[in-house]
Amino acid sequence: MEYRDKLVLAPMVRVGNLPFRLLAAEYGADITYGEEIIDHKFLKCERVTNESLGTTDFLERGTDNVVFRTCPQERDRVVFQMGTSDAVRALKAAQIVCNDVAAIDINMGCPKSFSLSGGMGAALLSKPELIHDILTTLRRNLDTIVTCKIRLLNTRQDTVELARRIEKTGVPALAVHGRKVKDRPRDPAKWDEIADVVSALSIPVIANGDVFEYDDFKRIKDATGAASVMVARGAMWNASIFCPKGKTPWEDVKRDYVRKSILWDNDLKSTKQTIKEMIMHHSCLELPEGKGVNKCDTSADISKLYGEEEYYNFVFSNRNQTT
Repeated sequence: MEYRDKLVLAPMVRVGNLPFRLLAAEYGADITYGEEIIDHKFLKCERVTNESLGTTDFLERGTDNVVFRTCPQERDRVVFQMGTSDAVRALKAAQIVCNDVAAIDINMGCPKSFSLSGGMGAALLSKPELIHDILTTLRRNLDTIVTCKIRLLNTRQDTVELARRIEKTGVPALAVHGRKVKDRPRDPAKWDEIADVVSALSIPVIANGDVFEYDDFKRIKDATGAASVMVARGAMWNASIFCPKGKTPWEDVKRDYVRKSILWDNDLKSTKQTIKEMIMHHSCLELPEGKGVNKCDTSADISKLYGEEEYYNFVFSNRNQTT
């Protein structure tokens, strides 16, 4: 995988599902991250070929619960992001999926309490020896590309020193979110501190933070010198942010997402969450549409709400014939 001059979809919990990744790619995303999956959970999964969908599913053993779903169409650009605090456990989890994805990424930036309490995510930022152990263990034992994503540390010097240590593990790229653990999404991303990391490293840096329009890709690259740019909320609200010709109306993007969710039999909770994120940004969940989404109990309900019943019936009719 090449990491220079790329537009990257960030990992997002309950949003980075297969239909959303494919949607982002259609609009121009070069690299698409899946949502973070914890190693403990993934070790309880088994790999299953889903003939009716044409996908590779990783199911929670003994259930039909899909923990991660991918397909050949995204094989060369999808990144499996893992939450971990142990090198051996991370390797065992990575070995389950490494042949079905383009890269494995270790989450070292999540500030949520469940990650921090488990020694994962941003908790790793204060443990450079453990970071080295995890990354080198994966790199030595996998043929798949291994990277990581970090946040800024408390001081510029600390961030640069950690980034240099990460570079020495041999990873081909480093993603840097321009906020510190204590920062909230409303706090401006510190592009100047990402620039410090770029100046200190020879490997490509992927800059992340406050990209909401297509023009912001160039702005953050110019401000930081980063090789590539990653976007999270800007893509979640309208995946067509990746299109150089300008954004597609969000209602059209939303409808395209609904159709892809039907086509790929996406998890209902994930589909609803992604739609609700779009509605909350552009409209209001208390209006009829938002209330309608909340009331949906099945994918058929979603299709009916958005006038896609005919498409839903067509997809499931063909799927039943396949099986």
